[in-house]
Amino acid sequence: MNIHEYQAKEVLRGFNVPVPKGIAAFSVEEAVRAAEQLGGPVWVVKAQIHAGGRGKGGGVKVVKSIEDVRKEAQRMLGMTLVTHQTGPHGRLVKRLYIEDGSAIERELYLSALVDRATSRVAFIASTEGGMDIEEVAKHTPEKIQTFQVEPAAGYSPYVGLNIATALKLKGDQVKQCGALVKSLYEAFVAKDMSLLEINPLVVTKSGQVICLDAKMNFDDNALFRHKDIQALRDLGEEDPMEVEASKYDLSYIKLDGSIGCMVNGAGLAMATMDIIKLYGEEPANFLDVGGGASKEKVTAAFKIIVSDPHVKGILVNIFGGIMKCDIIAEGIVAAAREISLSVPLVVRLEGTNVELGKKILAESGLPIVSGSDLADAAQKIVKAVRSGR
Repeated sequence: MNIHEYQAKEVLRGFNVPVPKGIAAFSVEEAVRAAEQLGGPVWVVKAQIHAGGRGKGGGVKVVKSIEDVRKEAQRMLGMTLVTHQTGPHGRLVKRLYIEDGSAIERELYLSALVDRATSRVAFIASTEGGMDIEEVAKHTPEKIQTFQVEPAAGYSPYVGLNIATALKLKGDQVKQCGALVKSLYEAFVAKDMSLLEINPLVVTKSGQVICLDAKMNFDDNALFRHKDIQALRDLGEEDPMEVEASKYDLSYIKLDGSIGCMVNGAGLAMATMDIIKLYGEEPANFLDVGGGASKEKVTAAFKIIVSDPHVKGILVNIFGGIMKCDIIAEGIVAAAREISLSVPLVVRLEGTNVELGKKILAESGLPIVSGSDLADAAQKIVKAVRSGR
């Protein structure tokens, strides 16, 4: 789960992390009142969407008058902001963040994430803040350094000192950085984050080290422990089909292809998507129904797939272990009858109760094509989609 910048900064304030003063605004008048309350003389008007690259897309502007705050608020609210992370369709701006301007001396990069290779929280630091960190990693990887926190020992002051050294901070800035990193780690662990990115982390002309931007991702599996974080969820920033899938605990991600996929198991789902591409088409989604899905869950998954107007065919690939093939078959038949299926459907079943599952599909009276194996099923759905064009 993601949250907006202004929400992330409020979370950080709760852990005494230094961030500029700012106020969220949902209308032009609220933006003006926020600027008046902050006092100026410099303000930053920031569009609030769940995507990076807002500045390059015109979603972040520094202004020096209340009238300019009004003008930028009028321009941004309701605009479709396109960045390298939104895709060509962009995101509609419905919220703004009015923030005190900062006199910036240096821009740095700092993030914390879960390093799954070592099962530790890792900090990534670079002197090249305010830029696309991916480009820095590609062209000048030596400017990025990683620091891990030993889970058995917990956070130790030397981690902050090493990060301050990597960021080339001096004097009191080293002490500030140590306290900041400690607070970021405490926030990361306490709120079960999967990513905490500060880009840029800045040094002001007065020597203060502050978080000028903040991005947070949270582990969905731990959200039950954090009702306060759940309350920050902005469904308007999420794909409607992904929102619907979350109601049934389905792992669903919308993609840009034409073949809908329903699979059990993330690895098998990735393999299914790969083989669709191998035979010349593109998957329309990633959808993992899980190992123990019910008939109702499968039915819901099927409906979500067909609700995508770009789907021209569906490939179901199920290996029945905990998930029984007959349960999948019953869900497919129930959903297909309810929605009057109008696109080709190919099903490949293998594993527990496979013969019973195939029997249910065969006796359904629906135009369902069986695949003998994954390659056969993928070729059949690709052929069916292409012949229907």
